[in-house]
Amino acid sequence: MAVNISPLSVVQPGAELDNDVEIGPFCLVGPNVRIGAGTVLRSHVTLAGHTTIGRDNQIFANCVIGEEPQDISYQGSPTRVEIGDRNTFREGVTVHRGAEKEDQLTRIGDGCYFMATSHVAHNCMVGSGIIVGNARMFGGHVHIQDYAVISGNCVVHHFCSIGTMSFIGGASRVTRDVPPYLLAVGCDEFEVSSVNLVGIQRRGIDRGVIALLRRAHKLMYREFKSV
Repeated sequence: MAVNISPLSVVQPGAELDNDVEIGPFCLVGPNVRIGAGTVLRSHVTLAGHTTIGRDNQIFANCVIGEEPQDISYQGSPTRVEIGDRNTFREGVTVHRGAEKEDQLTRIGDGCYFMATSHVAHNCMVGSGIIVGNARMFGGHVHIQDYAVISGNCVVHHFCSIGTMSFIGGASRVTRDVPPYLLAVGCDEFEVSSVNLVGIQRRGIDRGVIALLRRAHKLMYREFKSV
């Protein structure tokens, strides 16, 4: 199928759009943007900078992806955003391109769900299958591994890492790394509280492995802590 672009939108010369891309009204697509087949921009979406978006993504109203990082050291070089397939960006999500540090890239994998007004800062590395709650903010250089869940109103401090299948409780202030498979929560006193039992069961993790994870958590965060 052909590309479907609303006459009320602006797609600048140089932009690359695959078949089946749909662009609703009042969108702006910059000259260095590439959009994969089946991706839909609902309305009032801005795609800027050197941004590559894969197939079958859904981008809702007032999202801004690929704009300059909020980093005062940024000097305007062509840093990038790379986004995979089948992601959903709900209303007002912002994803900033990389600053001139590390590999100058902000990356998001496949099958993620970003709820309204969440923010992905420069040089973040976000894996696949991740669920991000409303009004959640990732600082720069945050790394999120596959199938993590970050609840609403969380703030993740820059340079923190969140492990695979971990769960961050609502309104938490994440100031240090969270290991895989664990549940962490807290604003004033952020701490790992337990194994993310529900999350890992949903991913089909074997019971024997779950028992080992629970034992590891006990050793690391209960017995060792009490010594």
